[in-house]
Amino acid sequence: MSETQKTDGPPAVAPPQASGVDRFFRISARGSTVGREIRGGFATFFTMAYILVLNPLVLGGAEDKFGHRLDTVQLTTATALVAAVMTIVMGVGGNLPLALAAGLGLNAVVAFQIAPLMSWDDAMGLVVLEGLLICVLVLTGLREAVMRAVPQSLKQAISVGIGLFIAFIGFVDAGFVSRIPDAAHTSVPVQLGATGTLGGWPVLVFCVGVLLTVALLARKVRGAILISIVATTVLAVVIDAVADVGSWGLTTPSWPDRVVAAPDFGLIGHFSLFGAFGETGAVTVVLLVFTLILSDFFDTMGTVVGISAEAGLLDEKGDVPRLGRVLLIDGAAAVAGGAASASSATSYIESAAGVGEGARTGFSNLVTGALFALALFLTPVLTIVPLQAAAPALVAVGFLMMTQVRGIDWERYEVAVPAFLTIAVMPFTYSITNGIGAGFVAYVVIQAVLGRAKDVHWLLWGASALFLVYFAIDPVEQVLGVK
Repeated sequence: MSETQKTDGPPAVAPPQASGVDRFFRISARGSTVGREIRGGFATFFTMAYILVLNPLVLGGAEDKFGHRLDTVQLTTATALVAAVMTIVMGVGGNLPLALAAGLGLNAVVAFQIAPLMSWDDAMGLVVLEGLLICVLVLTGLREAVMRAVPQSLKQAISVGIGLFIAFIGFVDAGFVSRIPDAAHTSVPVQLGATGTLGGWPVLVFCVGVLLTVALLARKVRGAILISIVATTVLAVVIDAVADVGSWGLTTPSWPDRVVAAPDFGLIGHFSLFGAFGETGAVTVVLLVFTLILSDFFDTMGTVVGISAEAGLLDEKGDVPRLGRVLLIDGAAAVAGGAASASSATSYIESAAGVGEGARTGFSNLVTGALFALALFLTPVLTIVPLQAAAPALVAVGFLMMTQVRGIDWERYEVAVPAFLTIAVMPFTYSITNGIGAGFVAYVVIQAVLGRAKDVHWLLWGASALFLVYFAIDPVEQVLGVK
């Protein structure tokens, strides 16, 4: 935790002369300033603005059971709208620097696992149903109780694992690391660059961005992450204009032909809540919804804990402030995402970039949400930031989150082994949920072997049992005759 980070509780209070906005968001009480919150909001937006391009590509590239595809322009509008509204709602209602948008991984499940079995309306109806069930879990207190039952060591491990995970995402998105195409004939799954060596202007931009970011952080320059994103974007635009770059990936850093694009809200409200039951049967629907809930549930858990820990907002028990409200808003975001045909929306770990920039309150969400709202009309301009310019922020924030590893007691194997598995499995399987599941299962098994089964909260036993089903979902489906 950096020196500027403070907890959410006493004795910190807003000064008497603080404005109404300051008092509402507790900006001064959390050791922040309006300037830091604004910079953090910009940094978060630029590190997750790729979703405006990627979500339409994932959903728009798949066909439903009847061969229909979703319109990518309408998908872009839906993605921006849901991100704008729910990010602002989280800022005002949850007062956390935690942005929301269509979840990567979840959108792939919807596109490639659910949609081929039914119509798009039915598929999005399942997303809405998933969100409603998550809201029920929150309102009954079960979701919050599970998060509070997790031992402090595992919460710290979750934060560290997420740090490594988002750093890995940064390296992969920038092309610094790539999957070996013919990995079946080698024991090495990934490699440096695209061919085993670094090459190309985009990777150079990324390397310059990483060095610039860490240099500014080392010198404790305010706005280090945002300065790096802006500077490397300018560098990328110049390089793209004067050099034969080839491909930058999803986003090309060149000035667009047009600045304003009218939003198309044609997909909003196109969902069927129970249509899937008639298409695929109750057992299949239950398993599909279960997969969505489990992934969304624990991805959010890891993200909320990780972001709050990095911001220094956890209380003395390691709990997140306003946790119930935060989780309810996250569940509502899943409902909104399905209702808008943008797939399930969830909390974004890229919010850590804003935290690294100094954001400590929901005020930064107002900035991020406003930029997503602006993106409804100015998408061509706001998406010129290439991944190579935004990814250095993820690497830098990964380092900041990694520092929490010192809080884990590595001498106690019953704590250290589950923590290690949590940390390692997240980046190695490219999934927050998988890492949390591995840590949970290892923790309860070790405690049982040591004769401490009664010391484990019953909710951890229940969650671990669900994770066993999650990890063994293929044989379970075969036994049930789904496959």
